[in-house]
Amino acid sequence: MKTIEYGITPKYLTKNGAPWFPIMGEIHYSRFDHRYWKESLYKMKAGGVDVVSSYVLWIHHEEIEGEYDFSGNKDLRKFVEAIKQCGLSMILRIGPWCHAECRNGGFPDWILKKEFDVRSNDEAYFKTVEAFYKKIYEQVEGYLLKDEGPIIGIQIENEYGHCGGLVGDEGEEHMKTLTKIAKSVGFDVPLYTATGWGGAVTGGLLPVMGGYCEAPWDQRLTKIEPSGNYIFTHERNDHNIGSDYGFGTGITFDISKFPYLTAELGGGLQVTKHRRPIAHSKDISAMSMVKLGSGVNLLGYYMYHGGTNPVGKLTTLQETRESGYPNDLPILNYDFNAPLREYGQVSETFKELKLLTMFIKDFGKEFCEMPAIIPKDNPLDQTDFIHLRTSYRHNGKKGYVFVNNYQKNYEMSEHKDVVLSVSLEDETITYPAITVKDKDFFFYPFNMDLGEATLVTALATPLCKLNSDSVSYIFYTDGDPGYKINGKLENVELVTISREEAKNAYKVWLEREYLIISDSAIVTMDDGIHIIGRQSPKMLVYPELSHIPKGYIVTGKKGQFTIYEKELEKDKERELIHTRLVFESKDKRVYELELLISDDVADRFICIDYIGDTAQLFYQNELVADHFYTGQTWELSLKHLQFRRKYRLEINALKKDTKVFLEQWPELSEEGDAKIIDAKLQYEYHEVLSFEN
Repeated sequence: MKTIEYGITPKYLTKNGAPWFPIMGEIHYSRFDHRYWKESLYKMKAGGVDVVSSYVLWIHHEEIEGEYDFSGNKDLRKFVEAIKQCGLSMILRIGPWCHAECRNGGFPDWILKKEFDVRSNDEAYFKTVEAFYKKIYEQVEGYLLKDEGPIIGIQIENEYGHCGGLVGDEGEEHMKTLTKIAKSVGFDVPLYTATGWGGAVTGGLLPVMGGYCEAPWDQRLTKIEPSGNYIFTHERNDHNIGSDYGFGTGITFDISKFPYLTAELGGGLQVTKHRRPIAHSKDISAMSMVKLGSGVNLLGYYMYHGGTNPVGKLTTLQETRESGYPNDLPILNYDFNAPLREYGQVSETFKELKLLTMFIKDFGKEFCEMPAIIPKDNPLDQTDFIHLRTSYRHNGKKGYVFVNNYQKNYEMSEHKDVVLSVSLEDETITYPAITVKDKDFFFYPFNMDLGEATLVTALATPLCKLNSDSVSYIFYTDGDPGYKINGKLENVELVTISREEAKNAYKVWLEREYLIISDSAIVTMDDGIHIIGRQSPKMLVYPELSHIPKGYIVTGKKGQFTIYEKELEKDKERELIHTRLVFESKDKRVYELELLISDDVADRFICIDYIGDTAQLFYQNELVADHFYTGQTWELSLKHLQFRRKYRLEINALKKDTKVFLEQWPELSEEGDAKIIDAKLQYEYHEVLSFEN
């Protein structure tokens, strides 16, 4: 088997010499149940992820000096093996300091008591790191790309010189020394990366950037200034990342020598005790689209998959002010409002991002070679809510126009009779007039090849294409697509769906490529196509399947799609949660929860709506889940809680003088509130499409 070759140009990454636009997603193996690693990795793949990234959190593996733990959820080797089995690649982030909202940024307590300063150029520190790097390498030996393994890259340190560490020449030397150590212990990979925002030093490594839609680490308790990540700009730095440590002054590398890559676009936000903004699905997708329009050639999400902190032997393992860090985090919950949530739940953000990842899968190779061209009249100030934000990516002959009128937490002006145009080498492309409303964001193609024909303009966005005897191009819009085509479409078909349908679309392979639209998640795994959801399964399929799946019936047509439906075999609505108040004070309420559920093994989710500051769930006297109130429903997977049926729920009161930022405060009594509003069970089915007679 020939090893795949990866490379770097100043504009994009390459794979076997060709332009390559990967999608990367972060999941922390040590924060998720190892029994469901492969299921979640396949979900990530269904969301468009090519490359899995993960920190190796030192304190998770060597909390007590000399006592290493790579078992269970901490079994790095088995996690990397699962990545390989799922057909994914990996960038391993080996620290030693990671942050990750982890205690000491991932450092074990014992290393902080040594005679040397951590993250310094002290030789004793480097020797301690080398010992840890060797242990990591032992776990992944044989799984590097050169051994036909999935690990194609290594990230060294994190935010070094921005969130702690040395700066200038000393900082550069530190990063170079860590890289030398990593290579000396055996990490021989094609890509070595370093985070590059906020003035961080990179030691000559491939810099990767980031951006979040808000800042839950910000120490203010008020609405903060709008994020600059909704502005089309060639500026790669996000000044707000790590602003709890101090604002970065810029970047330390020459952007002309490196492609614009991201490793830490916020797939969500992990709320803190004092600040709890909600990462809504369009907050994330609008920001991501703006990054595409600004020239990004790798979309990397932190986090793409949430999780749960492990239980420490000596302490809890979350970031806390008590341990010297700026924020208090939940003891266990690391949900992050990510595309895949704490227990692997498919979220609206997952679906929103598929609008971009499906496009990149089919059009990314050509897209890589289209530079971002930002008009002179495009506003560069994120507080400008008046002027329309636009950008282009094209190669001089064809490309895409990007429009953003979305700014999280702020209202943008409506624009009527907007005529988009782009000047090319030998022509000017002009679109029909449109109205751009507040919260609109989109991109449209121009001069797009459709076989022998050309799509000159369209008021619709390409999602993907299906290849068979003929090629089907899938576009989405909620209005008139306004296709303007030069030439005759031969062996090419245009299929137009709504934006909501596109969010719920999945491309799958049976004997050919199909597009399936469903509220359920459609995930290809080892044993076939899995359907995962909480409603009766219903699929719109294009083209029509050659065989009807077992248990389904055809109920009609919708345009070019055939509708397949199936009723759930059992009525799960009778499954109940009994709640009983057992203690009440001005500061807390305690409830007993008893679950009346059947014995089969499909998952259920406890869905709790409550008012309170924080909530904790106990099984007997063991803390099994916790939550900081945001106004969102708190979901808990019974599969991950081992289907235990009796719990104690403690809710601490939210009061009018509680020092916390919330996007929307609930109505509170004068004394404050700690109460359940609603608690119910939702059944989640998980089945494999079968075509047996």
